[in-house]
Amino acid sequence: MSEPLTTIPPVWKPKAEQTAETSSGRWRREIRRRPGFQIGLVLLGLLVAAAICAPLIAPYNPGTTNLKEKNQGPSSAHPWGTDYLGRDLFSRTLYGAQTSLLIAFMTVGIAFAVGTTVGCMAAYYGGIVDEGLSRCVDLFLAFPGIIFSLALLGLIGAGVLNMVLALALSQWATYARLMRGQVLSVKNMDYVLSARTGGLPDRLIMVRHLVPNAIMPVLILATLDIGHVILATAGLSFLGLGIPPGIPEWGAMIGAGKEFIRMAPLNVIVPGLAITGVVLLFNILGEGLREILDTREEQVIPL
Repeated sequence: MSEPLTTIPPVWKPKAEQTAETSSGRWRREIRRRPGFQIGLVLLGLLVAAAICAPLIAPYNPGTTNLKEKNQGPSSAHPWGTDYLGRDLFSRTLYGAQTSLLIAFMTVGIAFAVGTTVGCMAAYYGGIVDEGLSRCVDLFLAFPGIIFSLALLGLIGAGVLNMVLALALSQWATYARLMRGQVLSVKNMDYVLSARTGGLPDRLIMVRHLVPNAIMPVLILATLDIGHVILATAGLSFLGLGIPPGIPEWGAMIGAGKEFIRMAPLNVIVPGLAITGVVLLFNILGEGLREILDTREEQVIPL
């Protein structure tokens, strides 16, 4: 007769949980090793907070005009000067951050969701599904994004939602192509084949196994793409096809202030520096994510 159990066996943790804990630890370690990436995250948090709290921070209403104070330089009343209608540039730049970041995040979010879904389905099912979806992706990739957006905005008109729609339709195919390639590289892994053999539904296989293991390069693309969308938004607004004149937006501010660049260069310099700084910030964050991903891939290569 066997001896009675007198000790409690150690708690066993599933291998997946151990792997997740190890991966989380690697992420924290890699982020701590990159002070530039940490600074970028802090600056991004401050930027988003300033955009959200613009009504509390801005000293003036961005639409309030005062022709007696138009095209003035920096002063105690207007730290960054005024534009050609006497509106406070500091206030308009803060509210412009709201508009630019809202359009960028919405555009990238929609393009990311549609692109990853289409790319994952095309790679997973293969055959005629892959062929049809891939040809649709090729069709959208055949058009230059800015030209496609210009044509669409010319048809549907200006506006924030129209801008988001036009830019998202010109961006989603890039995400689909990248996601398809990533899923093709992992769809025949043992854990995916085991899930299929076990009878797990296709939807759960894609959500639980394929997407988490293929999404990181797509997330890096999304981070870098936010800066590109801000530039595209500014360019379209500069041409007068993006945001209506009454809404503060950096590209529209540059387009309206270019006629007064000699007498009041801050009309162009202030929003131009805002665009440059934000795009540079997202590029730094995207490159940081790429470096962290490359480091993690090197660490999991078996010796």
